[in-house]
This record gives sequence, structure tokens and C-alpha cells, in this order.
Amino acid sequence: MPFLHRDRVALHFERIDGNRRPIVFIHGWCCDRTFFAPQAEYFSALGHQILLPDLRGHGLSDKPEQPYPIEVFSDDLAWMCGALKIERPVFVGHSMGGIIAFDIAARYPDLPSAIALLDAAVVLPEAARAIIPDFVKRLRSPGFATAMRDLVGSVFFIPSDDPERKARILDFMAQTPQHVMADAYGRLAEYAADKTPNRVTVPSLYIAADEPSARTDMARLDVLIPHLNVGRTVCSGHFCQLEVPDQINAMLARFIATTLD
Repeated sequence: MPFLHRDRVALHFERIDGNRRPIVFIHGWCCDRTFFAPQAEYFSALGHQILLPDLRGHGLSDKPEQPYPIEVFSDDLAWMCGALKIERPVFVGHSMGGIIAFDIAARYPDLPSAIALLDAAVVLPEAARAIIPDFVKRLRSPGFATAMRDLVGSVFFIPSDDPERKARILDFMAQTPQHVMADAYGRLAEYAADKTPNRVTVPSLYIAADEPSARTDMARLDVLIPHLNVGRTVCSGHFCQLEVPDQINAMLARFIATTLD
């Protein structure tokens, strides 16, 4: 299994060679690289080079006792792209991974050729931001796994989502170490997209899931990303890349073809 070591932290990844533009798929909170398996299969078949990292604290990567702000993940991925000589990739991030993709585009403006954000809370609505401190307290308690299941199970899925897939996702996420789960979620409320040093200027796509409440404040995101392309899935909750992969793949492929190819 391939690993890179940064500051004595082992970072696991999978890489699929290809002759077309590289795509880096960034998974979300308490997930891992396998949450982008349908997209890796689809785009590798089209000839794209694919990078599937496990973020530090997740998957097969090391899980040190440390803070887990968005910038730590972004710095890891920027460094990993340099170490692997991956030039001008498209960064596709789901949920927290989408915030990381945005942060990379804002802090490393010469690295990405484009970014795609899947149902990512880049700019948290104030109502969502207000409930995070109480939820993080629950994540720091002995019942942290139950707290995670209660929140994710109630607000990240819609009735049309496959119940067996939902159960598998919740079981997987519950295996995340408590220190990673609690700190990474708490840092989401601290992330200030409007305080990054640069505006995002690369081609950008936001795909929202078919949910009753918006995951991000779209009016404020439009200010941060001029000329933002926006799409929305049909009949899928937050884990749209797994629930409706054909819809996600089609939108990503169209976005790449019309803005980069």
C-alpha cells in the first residue's frame, strides 16, 4: 500500500495512472477514499490520472493526537501533489473535502486547474454554525459515536436514499477515532472562507444535494467565487456521489469538458 510521510505522519493514497488531466478526489469528515469509488472508476476509464488520498486522521493514514483544522488537510494535499508530481489537477471534494478544495484554490492559487465542491459547507449558514458548539461537546463525551449517528442520520439523508447504504455509511463513520471526529468537526465552525488570502479564480462548480436546507450560504459563496457554476442532484441526500453517481459523474464530466478540455 502506498504511503507518503510528512512530518512523521504517514499519509495513505491510491493512484491510478492516466494520460488525461489529473483529478484529486477529497473525501469528507469521518470518511475515506472509498467514498469516491464510483467517480474513480468512471474517470479512470476515461483516461484521467486519479489520486485518492486518505486525509490525515482518516482511512489508512496516521491519526495523531493533534488539531485538525482545514488548513492542515490542505497543506498535506498540496505537499502530496508536489511529492507525486501531480500538476494542475482538478480537485473534487465532498462535504469537508469541498471546503479543503476551496481552501487549496484560495491558498495555493497556482496548484489547481479547477475545483468542484459537492454539497460542501464552505460558508456555513448562521443557523448551522450556532449548533456546532453543543454538538462538539457531545462528540467529546463518552457517547460520541451515538451523537455522530444521531446528527448524520437525521440531517444528511433524505427518504429516497438507500437505507442499507445509509447504515453502512453510519457504521463506517462511527469507527473514526474520537479525537479526530470531535476536533475536525469543531474546526469547521472556525473556518472563515472570506479570510483566505486570495479569491478563487479557477473554474469552479458547486453541486448541491436535494436537501430541504442548503449546506452552504450560496449568496456569500457567489461573492467568494465569481462565475461559479451551480448544479443540483435529483432525489439524493448529502452522500450524493454514492447515491446518484451517474448524476454526479455527468455533471463533473461536462464541467471539465467545457471549462478545461
